[in-house]
Amino acid sequence: MTLELFGAARSVFVRTTRLALEEKGVPYRLIATAPHTPEILAHNPFGKIPVMRHGDVVLFESLSIIVYVDRVFDGPGLLPDDPQRAARTVQWASAINASVFPELVGYMQANAFPSGRNGAREPAVIDSLVPRVKAQLAILDAAVAETDHLVGDTFTPADMYLMPMLAYLRVFPESAVMLAASANLSRYFERHAARGSFRATDPAR
Repeated sequence: MTLELFGAARSVFVRTTRLALEEKGVPYRLIATAPHTPEILAHNPFGKIPVMRHGDVVLFESLSIIVYVDRVFDGPGLLPDDPQRAARTVQWASAINASVFPELVGYMQANAFPSGRNGAREPAVIDSLVPRVKAQLAILDAAVAETDHLVGDTFTPADMYLMPMLAYLRVFPESAVMLAASANLSRYFERHAARGSFRATDPAR
C-alpha cells in the first residue's frame, strides 16, 4: 500500500517529512491539502499539516511520521543508531520546532504574505523582526561549524527540519544578506541543497 501524505508542498514541515521519505526511499503520494480543512481536522484536532495515512495507520506531527517511517520501512536509517546521537537529533529537531521556527515565522510570513497597501512589504514590521532572525542564524551558524551537520557527520532529521527554513530565508532580502554573511550556514546549505532528496522536494517543481 502506498503511503499518503496530506499537506501543502510549500509548508516547511511537509517538506521536512518529504525529505525523510525521499532519504528512506519510501514511495508516497502527496495529496495537496490546506491546513484546518475538514480533511485535516478529521485526523489532527489542531488542524496542522502534514498528516500521514498508511493503511489503517494515521499520524499527525512531522516527527512522529518520521519515526514511524524509519521503524516500518526498509532503507537507510534516519535516526542514528547511537543513543546519544539519536537523542541529539531529537534535541535539535525539537529546538528548531519549538525555538527557532517561532522566531523566524513572523519574518517569513511578513515577506511571503505582506499586509501593506497593494500587497507591499511593510518596512517597519520587517525591521522589527530582523533582530530575531539574526539571533537565530548566529546560533545555527555556530551549530554547524564543525561538520556541516547538526548532529555528527550524517544528514539526520534535524537537518531535514532546518534546510526548508533556510531555503525560504535565502529568498527574502534581509535574511539573504545575513545568510551570505554566515560562512558556516552558507557552506552547510550549499552542501545539502545538492542532495537528490532536496531537489526532489522543491515546492516549485
